[in-house]
Formats: sequence, C-alpha cells, structure tokens
Amino acid sequence: MTPLPLRTSLLAILLTPLLLLCSSQIRAAEPMEDHPVEDAAKFKLVQKSNSSLPTLYLVGDSTMKNGTPGQKGWGDEMAKYFDPSKLNVLNEAIGGRSSRTYQTEGRWDALLPLIQKGDFVIIQFGHNDMGPINENPPITPSTRARGTIKGVGEETQEVDNILTKKHEVVHSFGWYMRKYVTDVKARGATPIVLSLVPRNSFKDGKVARFSPNNYGDWARLSAESTSALFVDDNEIIAEELEKLGPEKAIDLFGFQPKKTPPVRDGLHSSAEGAAFNARCAIAGLKALPGDPFENYFSDAAKDVPPFTTATTPAK
Repeated sequence: MTPLPLRTSLLAILLTPLLLLCSSQIRAAEPMEDHPVEDAAKFKLVQKSNSSLPTLYLVGDSTMKNGTPGQKGWGDEMAKYFDPSKLNVLNEAIGGRSSRTYQTEGRWDALLPLIQKGDFVIIQFGHNDMGPINENPPITPSTRARGTIKGVGEETQEVDNILTKKHEVVHSFGWYMRKYVTDVKARGATPIVLSLVPRNSFKDGKVARFSPNNYGDWARLSAESTSALFVDDNEIIAEELEKLGPEKAIDLFGFQPKKTPPVRDGLHSSAEGAAFNARCAIAGLKALPGDPFENYFSDAAKDVPPFTTATTPAK
C-alpha cells in the first residue's frame, strides 16, 4: 500500500497542471470582463447635421462610446462644448475595438472617405490593444483576437485569426496609430492623438499612469513621429482624479452589468464620469499649440481653462 505522504505528493503532482491551467484561464478572463465587444450593427456611422460645416470626428473604443447600461463614454458629452452652427461633432467610436480591429473590421475604411479638408479627427485607443493578438480554440464568449504588438516599432506577427478565419499580418500599436494620422493628413484634415483614459487605480493617493514605456507613451511617440497634435488625456484625467481622491472618484465609474450586488467598473465611466472626462478632454484641446478649436467652442467651454498642472478643468 502506498504511504499517505507519498500518495499526497503524487496527487499534488497530478493536480498541479490542472490547477495552473484553471488559474491561468481565470486570470486571462478577468481583464476582459470590462472590455465588452459591442455589436457593430448598433453603431452605424453618424451622419453630419450640416454637411457645409467642418466636422470633428471621434474615433476610439468603449471609453469614448459605450452601449452598456449604467456606463457612458466621454465622447457623447463633447458636442455641447462646440457651436453647432460652426462645427459638427460625430462620435464614431465603437466598444471593444483596438487600434487594430477598428481598421481590420472595415470601420475606418468606411469613415475615411467622409473626412474632408478642414475636418478634425481625435484618435484614442489602447485598452483593447492590451488583449491577446490571437487565441487557441475553442471560441468562447470571452475569446478576443484584437491585441497589437507592444510598442511603436515595425515588427509584425502573422496569424490565422481565430475569429475572422482570415490570415492576418498584425502590427504594433504605434504602427496602427501612425496609419490613422497619415490617412487623416492625406484627406487634408487635422489628426489629434489622445492617450488612453486611466483606470480607477489609486495607490497611496496616486492614480497609476500608462507610462513610461506603455500605451500612454506609445500614443505620444506615434503623434510625435508623424507631427500630429497630442493630448495627454491619461495624465490630465489622472491628475484630476487625484484632486478628488478615491472616495469621490468612485462615483465617476459606471456599474458592471449583471453584477449582484452592483459593482463599480474599474475603467468605464458613469454619466457623471463621462462629463468629467469630456471636460478634461476640452482642457487638453484648449492647451494645444495655436488653440485650433478657438473659433469653434460654445459658451459651455468658456469656463474650462486650458490644462496645466496648476488648473482644475474638471468639476
């Protein structure tokens, strides 16, 4: 008969791979829960209200436009800051997209021909770029194939995409961001790159930034290398959250769906948070060299000062 200590050791050896597999699957699923993939059919391209006016297009993910109950994207709060008799504001973001999938799914190709000389395009991605580039079968509700290669380099990775069933050459985050910029410039419009919004990630009173050597920096480097305008939205919002403190900041984040009891999301904003983040974006736009939106702002933007570390653009 096998001694008890030996049997215990053998059992541990046999179970360890299974336990490791289960724990890795749990860890892999957790970050995806607050990155839902919205049905593209729900988000048709928005039509201009006045085709004779220049247009500000907003291109991004669910932090910018959100269809989840209890959450709201900051892009839906932007129109009020601009005079509708001078500028159209169209939120063309869609939840669950990365800098890669917004292009590979054809949404960018559909939008690009509509962009005209004199228009503006804000581009903000990063959160979904952190996901897997591809995954192994089987396909489950949490399967994602939307990640990009980290950094701003020219390296590529070839995959047979598990979701699209197509062979695909995947590029770096910086490569996709540069493509947005160069495409917008080719249309005679002005591209503006924004770093991604921060998470509700307080530690010792400070909010974690996506920098250095992360998506915030890579957004900046992508803008600099293409001579695009850049707003460090990650830093602006983080500083404003720190002024509020974690207890007040929690109200700026929406609730996760189907959670009982209700649980605040760690990334996506509530209606109050969307207004807060939009105000931060306006503060960043006002701080751009030459103030390119000076002649387009509405009265609602008058009390938003240009961002500096000494001002408080959000309420």
